[in-house]
Amino acid sequence: MAFSKEVLKQITQIAKARGIEPAALAAVVEVESGGRAFTTIDGRQLPLILYEFHVFYRWPGLGDTQRKEAVRRKLAAPRWGDLPYATTQKARYNQLARASRIDPQAAHAACSWGVGQVLGENADWLGYGTPKALAERTMEGLDGQIEVMLRFIERRRLLPAMAAADWRHFARIYNGPGQVDHYAPLMAAAYRRHGGTVTAVPDEDRLLLRVGMQGEDVARLQRMLRGQGFSLVIDGDFGPATERQLRAFQAEQGLEVDGIAGPVTLGRLEALAGRGAVA
Repeated sequence: MAFSKEVLKQITQIAKARGIEPAALAAVVEVESGGRAFTTIDGRQLPLILYEFHVFYRWPGLGDTQRKEAVRRKLAAPRWGDLPYATTQKARYNQLARASRIDPQAAHAACSWGVGQVLGENADWLGYGTPKALAERTMEGLDGQIEVMLRFIERRRLLPAMAAADWRHFARIYNGPGQVDHYAPLMAAAYRRHGGTVTAVPDEDRLLLRVGMQGEDVARLQRMLRGQGFSLVIDGDFGPATERQLRAFQAEQGLEVDGIAGPVTLGRLEALAGRGAVA
């Protein structure tokens, strides 16, 4: 589904105001939203939502009685997939209304909101304070929806990936490691369709190790860092702890401190390992 000219115009205006290539922002918004910016509920234009039963269940502010009542009413479940998603926006907003009668903050935390499909439970992390406040911002219009999405993108340090048209890295962090092959091609195609001008990232550059990546290559990086005296758990998960220690190594070695293990950083680690610094 394609956006209207008015929606595309607004996306372009927001992108330019934020120093983002319009085609990159349009690509992400289009893919994440499926090309729909609004739904109409009781005559009012509202953001699209998806109600997540397991998120309501795990909301820390819920009491046992509330949680049991939500489970009884089929508004909460211990695990993702225990209950099927509602198939229409009207039904999802109905779930939100019913859940709000049990606990309004848990209900709004359990929904993903707007064109970025950002979960309400991220509200405090994103600076909105409460899930309901985050939801209300998305209800103010497309600018509010995109603001919430961009805050999430910024907090996950994904603006450089957007600028470089590195859609595989973007999808890995935004959508999850198991969703890269689905979302990255969609974003790349949308980016080209919207007139993107940045050449796609070459395959070899996608092998750069950075936050969000997992696997044996990350475990090897962690082992080499440990061999240089940096304290790390070798779990193959490139999280904040690995990034901090990598930055410390780069600073110690006089390298560019970017928290990314590229050819120069890996080459230095391998050279040190080759001198016997690493077993």
